Amino acid sequence: MKTNTALRRIGILTSGGDAPGMNAVIRAVTRTAHHHGISVLGIKRGYNGLIHGDVVELDSQSVNGLITRGGTILYTARCPEFNTEEGLKKAADTVRYLGIDGLIVAGGDGTLRGGLDISRLGVNVVGIPCTIDNDVGCTHYTIGFDSACNTAVEAIDRLRDTMQSHERCSIVEVMGRSAGHLALYVAIACGASAVLVPELPFDFEKDIAEKIRKGRIRGRSHHLIIVAEGVAGISHLGEQIKDATGMDPRVTILGHIQRGGMPTARDRVTASRMGEVAVKALVDDKKNRVITMFKSEMQEIDIEEALAMKKDLQPSMLEAAYVLTQS
Repeated sequence: MKTNTALRRIGILTSGGDAPGMNAVIRAVTRTAHHHGISVLGIKRGYNGLIHGDVVELDSQSVNGLITRGGTILYTARCPEFNTEEGLKKAADTVRYLGIDGLIVAGGDGTLRGGLDISRLGVNVVGIPCTIDNDVGCTHYTIGFDSACNTAVEAIDRLRDTMQSHERCSIVEVMGRSAGHLALYVAIACGASAVLVPELPFDFEKDIAEKIRKGRIRGRSHHLIIVAEGVAGISHLGEQIKDATGMDPRVTILGHIQRGGMPTARDRVTASRMGEVAVKALVDDKKNRVITMFKSEMQEIDIEEALAMKKDLQPSMLEAAYVLTQS
């Protein structure tokens, strides 16, 4: 394997929505780079910081304890300027000015596509998929998904106590942007009566009202409906349930609490492994890659190929949800 002996300095940024495990990525990249004698620049506020040269040098001491912390010490920000030809050129010029030989970008689909754009200007980029939505097509798993699921499950378990006490129907909206992976996983984990995802149409009478009625006949006193945020009309859904069943549903939007908190063991390990593999790809003189996970194994794929991939909901998960929400 060819080794890049000219690799002196790498940069790392986090961009888009934060995800538990981003700090663990920063820690792993820094420690692995230093193991290979490479210095690391942390780029603050994503691509905005790359355009304006907002950087800090990272060493092993500065990343101590990061593996347990949620959020990102490098901060994250949207950057409309980066989507312009001028902004993109400024970012590439900053990379060259600072002597960055390889750029690691951690974030969701938008972040990885930003990495693809700047790679076309001669910057060597390695992407690490970090998003609670788990909607990056080239990888089975994205950093932050497990933590967000556990946060949602914990919140819903608490909500269930009051649902049981009041014999009530609760409609809970979880995050996920335009994908239903998070909603589907949480619905199965929480024993929901129904789950609605943006990828699939639903029939209110069959998929919601009749399930509630059948559950009541079988002695179920409370009902939980999980809705992905990409499904429109959550308030109207509550009104429909009230009109159809006489129950008075309560709507809870979990929102950004799902992004916060300590990452789970799975996300800490995945982030650590992906960070280590990302640096190794640069050391091995790989060009413009995305680190992915397939069946628990780490791989690296060409960034153009990776971002052309799509991800659908798992048929086996859909079948399980269908069977388990019948009663």
